[in-house]
Amino acid sequence: MTKEKFSRTKACATKTLYAVMKEMSRRGGSMPAKELYPFVNENVELTDWEKEPAGKMKYIRWTNSFQFYSIDYQKAGFIVKKNGNWYLTPEGEAALKKTPEAVMNIANDAYHEWRRLNPKEEKPETEPDDETAEKDNGMNLDLLESDAREGIRQFIVSKSPYEFQDMVAALLRAMGYHTPFIAPKGKDGGIDIIAYVDPLGAQTPRIKVQVKHKPETAIGASDIRALLGVLRTGDIALFVTSGTFSPDARNTSTSSREFIRLIDGNDFIDMWQEYYDKMSDDDKNLLPLKRIAFLGNNE
Repeated sequence: MTKEKFSRTKACATKTLYAVMKEMSRRGGSMPAKELYPFVNENVELTDWEKEPAGKMKYIRWTNSFQFYSIDYQKAGFIVKKNGNWYLTPEGEAALKKTPEAVMNIANDAYHEWRRLNPKEEKPETEPDDETAEKDNGMNLDLLESDAREGIRQFIVSKSPYEFQDMVAALLRAMGYHTPFIAPKGKDGGIDIIAYVDPLGAQTPRIKVQVKHKPETAIGASDIRALLGVLRTGDIALFVTSGTFSPDARNTSTSSREFIRLIDGNDFIDMWQEYYDKMSDDDKNLLPLKRIAFLGNNE
């Protein structure tokens, strides 16, 4: 790559990655991978050269440099890629107080230090060119993961509150708990599932579970306090939602003297995937998954 082309490529990555970090900050710290390219196309001023398809694979130049240099931003601890989403770390948030060029320089230094400490890793030292297909493949994998996760989420959204409740009970059984009580339709007294560590429920802890199927709603602190209010000696609480928890709800849980674990929609999907192989066939059918392997890398 010529010096001029290298400079243009790096400048492109500098502005696009900085813009995405700012947008993640505005959104509360994360973005689905599938929204990154559309966001940049619509909100970042790109030159005709940056928007050109190039090389035999005809990858768009800016997407190639964006994905390639995102590895440096990972090594600097500015971003985390997980489950089809990009997350802005506290270090990334703090970095936004600097200029885009300063952020890129810090990221470059972090990557080269990582390379020095990990000389056997197989990421190429050369800067991206028009044939750096494996880097774009990395973004394609992010997009596939994002689409797959969204498909799982929409499947959960389509279910009734009682079907979601059954999924939560199935997850608990896969984790080794016994679920002798799953609330029928109607008033449940604030408890939807009771789970035991032994078949008779003689051993502690006994888990009292509240389930809320509210995909688009953040659970508030009052709901957390209501569940804590029904605990007795030897009980712990588990609150599961298909949506999210408000900051006040999370603060209430962490400041409580009683143990309570909050599981939001993303946590639930992660745990379902983790324990899926341990479920019975009937429980798997409540939210069936198909595992597909892709060639990837360790970045």
